[in-house]
Amino acid sequence: MNPIIENIYSQAKINYKKIILAEGDDDRVIEAAKIIRDQKIAELIVLGKNGDINPETSTLADQLTQTLFELRKEKAMTIDEANKLVKDPIYFGTLMVHLGLADGMVAGAKHTTLETVRPALQIIKTAKDSKLVSSFFIMETKNLSLGEEGLLFFADCGLNVNPTAEDLSEIAIQTAASFKLLTQKTPLIAMLSYSTNNSAKGEFIDKIREATILIRQKQPDLIVEGELQGDAALVPHICDRKFPGNCIGGQANILIFPDLNSGNIAYKLVERIANANAYGPLTQGIRKPINDLSRGCNVQDIVTTVAITSIQ
Repeated sequence: MNPIIENIYSQAKINYKKIILAEGDDDRVIEAAKIIRDQKIAELIVLGKNGDINPETSTLADQLTQTLFELRKEKAMTIDEANKLVKDPIYFGTLMVHLGLADGMVAGAKHTTLETVRPALQIIKTAKDSKLVSSFFIMETKNLSLGEEGLLFFADCGLNVNPTAEDLSEIAIQTAASFKLLTQKTPLIAMLSYSTNNSAKGEFIDKIREATILIRQKQPDLIVEGELQGDAALVPHICDRKFPGNCIGGQANILIFPDLNSGNIAYKLVERIANANAYGPLTQGIRKPINDLSRGCNVQDIVTTVAITSIQ
């Protein structure tokens, strides 16, 4: 296991937060829950008919129904609609986190990203200092010369479909903060494009350049370079050849993609072709951590995502 991932486990054990696993009827979740409890990574609440709490019969249902109704009545939600939604384990768990009955939640083994994150956006909402909610993946590769001891943060690969330059600047700043929190290392941000250092022109490239300028204006202490092609972001001699005087030297540990298409395609290709572990999509910019899993996740992905959620 990567030493930074090992350190995330250690931090989680020290924090020992109460985390909900919302899909307790999935075999992978059941196996992951046993590991988490045996290793004391987090205090768990497993939702499901055979879990710690069954949302369909729980005595918490009335309280959560009333809470959801109060939050959404201005959007024309009725009490009956709220009562129906509360039986959904994703809504049930999100409301528990909202009320402080748990510190965070992990779901997505059986649900889409939209199904997992939409209740959080409706109920928990963005953090006070955030303009949007975005996501990132932690890619754990076996090539220790890449990124930070083989770890790379990819963003946004799960939520924002076609971010503006302003959005990209916020995504990069959020991801840098997540990187510092989880690794205690210095973020080196590459703003990715099909162009490096003005090698091509066009509106898509202009967006990346504008985003890079905005990041430097908002957070002058961050080390960010753009626009960069993927090889220039990750290979020192290519970076120096294509972009003389650049500030990251082909050693990026954070890759910011121009849109969801490119980000999502890239993480899945790296995961499968390079046999990398992909943890996420992990949310950022939200008041309390609600994290998603890929429906293709394995047991280790779930365990690690719970550990990350505890630290967040």
